[in-house]
Amino acid sequence: MKDHRLPQIDIPKFPLPHTIQEVLQEVEQRLVHRPKLSRLFRNCFPNTLETTTKLLEDGSTFVVTGDIPAMWLRDSVEQVIHYVPFAIDDVALQRILEGVIKRHMFYIQIDPYANAFNETSNDWHWNSADETESSPWVWERKFELDSMCFSFRLAYQYWKETGRTSIFDEHFKIALNTMLRVWCVEQQHAVLSEYRFQRHNGIMIDTLRKQGLGMPVNDIGMIWSGFRPSDDACDFHFNIPANMFAVVTLRQMQEVARDVYRDEILVADMAQLEEEIQHAIELYGMVDHPKYGRMYAFETDGFGNHVLMDDAGTPSLMSAPYIGYVDANDPVYLNTRAFILSEDNPYYYKGEMISGIGSPHTPPDYVWPLAFSMQGLTAVEPDEILQMIHLLESTDADTGFMHEGFHKDDPSIFTRDWFAWSNSQFAQLVWKALQLDILDKK
Repeated sequence: MKDHRLPQIDIPKFPLPHTIQEVLQEVEQRLVHRPKLSRLFRNCFPNTLETTTKLLEDGSTFVVTGDIPAMWLRDSVEQVIHYVPFAIDDVALQRILEGVIKRHMFYIQIDPYANAFNETSNDWHWNSADETESSPWVWERKFELDSMCFSFRLAYQYWKETGRTSIFDEHFKIALNTMLRVWCVEQQHAVLSEYRFQRHNGIMIDTLRKQGLGMPVNDIGMIWSGFRPSDDACDFHFNIPANMFAVVTLRQMQEVARDVYRDEILVADMAQLEEEIQHAIELYGMVDHPKYGRMYAFETDGFGNHVLMDDAGTPSLMSAPYIGYVDANDPVYLNTRAFILSEDNPYYYKGEMISGIGSPHTPPDYVWPLAFSMQGLTAVEPDEILQMIHLLESTDADTGFMHEGFHKDDPSIFTRDWFAWSNSQFAQLVWKALQLDILDKK
């Protein structure tokens, strides 16, 4: 929930890029028969640009999450990723997106273990008493494997949409090599890594056990992660969705290394790491469930122990097609999806009218709009996509925006009234439905 004691950042207004204005005008016309949905899209689609984006003098772009004055690597990418398809002929939008990429590469070079950063080296921290090797630039230093994946996901998708290669400068390559080095170290976390994290606030999902080292894992080839994409500590430190994302990232960055940098040594190094992680997922990341059959686990320690669940954030098991790891019709994924959307998933909450996926990050019985949006974004059947849009449209508590989570029996009880990631992902889902021509006059 929003902490009113947090420092605030001034976000100067700037004109919306012309392509974004054009999208808003188009959707207003196409959704004239759906005034509430039209209003939601008008609020949510530009929300990141209107309320969380700051253009800096060095040419980079700082993006706060909303009510927290820090830039999460993960959140900031998901806040802007829905703008990428419109950037090819929009110089103003190119400035914004290339600025986000530049900022990410800067942050990765400062600390590849951090998940969230400050605008300046102002020494602001989520918890100033954290026991870890931090920096005045770092807001929070929870090592989450997915964080750097998002940084390179944005760069790759931007390149593929626009063809612009100016983002791939020397700083980008340094950050790419930094990522690769850290991931190789964290394949053997207990032996090679100096990363430790402890937070003494009495909340065990906020800290790592065993004096900040984390619980033991086996040497199987996957990459260790201290925390989940929800910022909560892993139970078993091989998080499967994050390792899936790492596989995709390595595949995509091999294209950059080959086509842009012409660096076959870097290509080979990434290909080897990709193969090791993929092999480990196939050997240790799946289970044979008596009810659902062959499916993915959420976490494993490599010793045969697994966590069977899914979380509302991204990457999740639900999001595997969205991040590009697997086809939405893959049989193992479909088995996993059936488990996720059932009460066998400990974070699937069934309400009187609404059921959905929540997270240990919020109280029990709170379901997340992010999860409904992701269900729609990974759905194959139009009816399921429309069902998710209708559900989200009817649970905004008449605020005109999405939230972090809301109570399954009362959408007016919610967390975070300003959470830009959720707004962006909802807008992405509505745009998908419009592109599929399944929303007009429905």
